[in-house]
Amino acid sequence: MFPVLTMQKTILHEPSIKTIKRTFDILFSLLVIVLLLSWIIPILAILIKLESKGPVFFKQGRPGLEENEFFCYKFRSMKLNKITETEASKNDPRVTKLGALLRRTSLDELPQFINVLKGDMAIVGPRPLPVQLNEMYRGQVVNYTQRHSFKPGITGLAQLEGVNMSTPVLLSKIDSRMIKKEIG
Repeated sequence: MFPVLTMQKTILHEPSIKTIKRTFDILFSLLVIVLLLSWIIPILAILIKLESKGPVFFKQGRPGLEENEFFCYKFRSMKLNKITETEASKNDPRVTKLGALLRRTSLDELPQFINVLKGDMAIVGPRPLPVQLNEMYRGQVVNYTQRHSFKPGITGLAQLEGVNMSTPVLLSKIDSRMIKKEIG
């Protein structure tokens, strides 16, 4: 016989560390929401509405901890379209002018602090990918599903490495490094 699935516990699975990390996530996200989002949301809401019709926020199902799906919030950076599951490409006509700026500066990600406060995400963890990319990478990246042993984060090792995109090779490298750091 051989094990079908092995889950290695890390320091992040210890109850005291989980409590400290969650407390930090709550306090930091509250700080960002009160000091930054409280005045940025109304300004960006007006600008987004002036540039194109549709909601201010974009929400998309993403696999989280243990692959439980949650809605990940962002400021809407595209015109309304029927292909929201397709990643934007360079010079994508769906991206608005304001949306391009929001994406370039990562300001479109700020509403994810609401996800952190709700407990769906953490400040630091593997970035949650859209469901269809998650399924695609599951078959292409060695040990890919181990990333779901951790709560997804607003920032992670990929951002520290200076990349803002996901590829199978990059995910494999980054997830392996993250897991090794946490285990050993």
